[in-house]
Amino acid sequence: MKTAAQPTPMMMQYLAIKEQAGDALLFYRMGDFYELFFDDAVTAAGVLDIALTKRGQHGGEDIPMCGVPFHAYESYLARLIRAGHKVAICEQMEKPEEAKKRGSKSVVKREIIRTVTPGTIVEDALLDARSNNFLAALSLLRDGAEAALAWVDVSTGELSVRETGLDRIAADLAAIAPKELVLPDLDEGSPWREAVMARANAMTLTPQAAHLFDSAAGQRRIMETYEVASLDGFGAFSRAECGALGALLSYVTLTQAGRLPALDPPRRSAISDAMVIDAATRASLELLQTQTGARKGSLLWAVDRTVTGAGARALAARVSAPLTDINAIAARHDAVGFFENERDLCEKIRASLKETPDAARALSRLATGRGGPRDLASLRDALIRAREISGALTEGEGLPDALNRAGEALEDRRGEGFSALITMLREALAPELPMLARDGGFIAKGYDEGLDSVRMLRDESRRVIAGLESQYKELAGVKTLKIKHNNVLGYFVETPPSQGDKLMTAPLNETFIHRQTLASAVRFTTTELADLDAKITRARDESLARELELFDDLCAAVLGRRDAIAAVAAALAEIDIAAAGAVLALDQRYVRPHLDDSFAFDIKAGRHPVVERAASEAFIANDCDLGGDEETKLWLVTGPNMAGKSTFLRQNALIAILAQAGLYVPADAARIGVIDRVFSRVGASDDLAGGRSTFMVEMVETAAILNQASDRSLVVLDEIGRGTSTFDGMSIAWAAVEHLHDVNRCRGLFATHYHELTALAEKLARLVNVSMKVREWKGDVVFLHEVASGPADRSYGVAVARLAGLPPKAVKRAEAVLKMLEARGSAGGAVSELPLFAAAQDAPSDSEDCHENVTQDGVRHETVIVNALDALDPDSLSPKDALDALYRLKSMLDEL
Repeated sequence: MKTAAQPTPMMMQYLAIKEQAGDALLFYRMGDFYELFFDDAVTAAGVLDIALTKRGQHGGEDIPMCGVPFHAYESYLARLIRAGHKVAICEQMEKPEEAKKRGSKSVVKREIIRTVTPGTIVEDALLDARSNNFLAALSLLRDGAEAALAWVDVSTGELSVRETGLDRIAADLAAIAPKELVLPDLDEGSPWREAVMARANAMTLTPQAAHLFDSAAGQRRIMETYEVASLDGFGAFSRAECGALGALLSYVTLTQAGRLPALDPPRRSAISDAMVIDAATRASLELLQTQTGARKGSLLWAVDRTVTGAGARALAARVSAPLTDINAIAARHDAVGFFENERDLCEKIRASLKETPDAARALSRLATGRGGPRDLASLRDALIRAREISGALTEGEGLPDALNRAGEALEDRRGEGFSALITMLREALAPELPMLARDGGFIAKGYDEGLDSVRMLRDESRRVIAGLESQYKELAGVKTLKIKHNNVLGYFVETPPSQGDKLMTAPLNETFIHRQTLASAVRFTTTELADLDAKITRARDESLARELELFDDLCAAVLGRRDAIAAVAAALAEIDIAAAGAVLALDQRYVRPHLDDSFAFDIKAGRHPVVERAASEAFIANDCDLGGDEETKLWLVTGPNMAGKSTFLRQNALIAILAQAGLYVPADAARIGVIDRVFSRVGASDDLAGGRSTFMVEMVETAAILNQASDRSLVVLDEIGRGTSTFDGMSIAWAAVEHLHDVNRCRGLFATHYHELTALAEKLARLVNVSMKVREWKGDVVFLHEVASGPADRSYGVAVARLAGLPPKAVKRAEAVLKMLEARGSAGGAVSELPLFAAAQDAPSDSEDCHENVTQDGVRHETVIVNALDALDPDSLSPKDALDALYRLKSMLDEL
């Protein structure tokens, strides 16, 4: 009986390492390739669209295999990470010749040096320079009664933590937008599981064992990481916050194989520090990206004038989490105002910023052992630019505190400064640098005597070889003889085949020793050449070894100052944002808003920042006054679709966010009492994956607003109740208006097509009717996009339908039906009393004539359809059930 062959030593090593990799795909280094085997190979080949081959057998079955080139692995790695996979990188830890010394069957030592996950990427090629790549950890204590989120950008070292709760976890995750969330295993049916799964499509979920989130262990982990005996210097962390930080640090340590990046001290973010913006509002307002996922068309796209990656990332963080502290907001406005007044200085500093490398990411790569000579050069150049910018700041008048502190950080004025470090890096690094340290040649000539002497020996030996080639040509009488080199033979003598026999014949064969015969050449060596080859190889190895020692020394010098360098990176981002804010204000006519602790929301000639940037025509500005020192107002906005209601609603929410993010705003003037939360429900969408109809999504989001808005909130609501029947929708909208007015008492804009609601202004003291101006001209309507006092006289829906291109017969019929409904004084008149479209197609346009032409059969037929519609419950229908119902109604209509 044939038995399965025993695994080879290499395959035994692979299987052992794969067990350590767990659910990560294993990139197993073999020479110039990362190889994948078994199920990993099948998965990777499918994702990467590369050939799936086989290598040997295991358990009597062929072993699937695929591979990616080591020197071009990053693009393949990026595709696997984007597809939601984790990848363990297994490297060769010794050279093959070192393994052979232990025995002919010895396998090269290999180890996993890191595990790449969506939240732990550091490679520039895999990262967006202008966006953070956050990894988050959620800690739950006492069954979620205490909870906290910690998050870190491994590529920059930014680390933060805050307490959270079931009522705000979705909003917190939406604000942070982590690419990966580490969390404890959650039972089916857990409300926390439901809350987290609502964001599952936007991030990778990585469940971990519960002990990883232990608060006491977390506290120890924090102290070990920062080498402190107490956490008092960082602030008063709760037990849940310690658990979240500890889990985060443990996971980063695990994925980085023990090498932590350069992490900032953990910054505690209190719940009250930032404006709360839930996920639905973020999507509605399109803060960082549009609802299709594009950056273009978002608020960030409209206002971003930064010139550095660090500045862009910091600006995105500010827009995502606007402040609520008036003094902190004012400090940001002061910095923008400084550059607004110092225009020449602003452009001078921006020119320097454009030449400034990304210090934070270079520092992080060096700290994790994945940096190279170019990262050292990036830090050198960043420090040089920082010194220039710091000096330039002193040229301005009235430097605000925030920029003064940034200037001090740029030169480390309270420390030892960066002059010595800059000088060292300038003298040490060669003009042309390789990507990787192991490629050598990056230390400048004259920096290290020992290295120079080894290089001289290497270079001298090469000159000797050039001389040998001339000697051998003359000795052999073969002008085509050449001395060449490859990684297998080293240096060798090569002649054409026609001259090979001559060198293998006495007396030349005493000098030239035959090595190899090919179809196109014959190769030889000599004793002298072999000696020189050994010397050159030794010199090359010694040269590279010395360069690597010097590289480690340079890295140690840089990392010894990593806190100060991280402060430089943060200061550069601060300056970039302030200068960019000034450029935005000057180019787009933005003004500084006045923030206070009143209930004011008074915008003069406000504009929509995104629409204005994208529009080819001048934007029509509008005022919005929703409150004063003590009272708030709720505006009821009526008017036709396409008249600009949604734009008006959104622009005021965006102005509030920009103001509290520390930027200027698109208006002639703005006074805003600090807002704790912004809510926006504008537009309609299904949640088919969650089994929720448009109307259900609308009601869930409206419920969140009515349950959570406070008197300090800003609410913008558009067309509540339109997803159901007329009377149901009107009733819900009516109740929502009263609740916002009487219970929430918030500042708000409520747009509606239910004109009946305008009568509420007579009994709700703080409700104000406004409408979008429309002008009729020769039977057509012109939308003026202006907000006027008072309610709209009608909706102009049929006119919009005509503009949209409805067939003329359909528009004509709609006009007739509208006249009949208006004549009855109610949208709820009996449908059975109206003529059928089919019966009326050829009838006169006058509605009374149409009515006279209706037959009794037509009335009965329409009643049948109406009854069938009444029997349907849209909210309980699955997509398939809805489609089936539609077909049944169509069939009934055909039969009639």
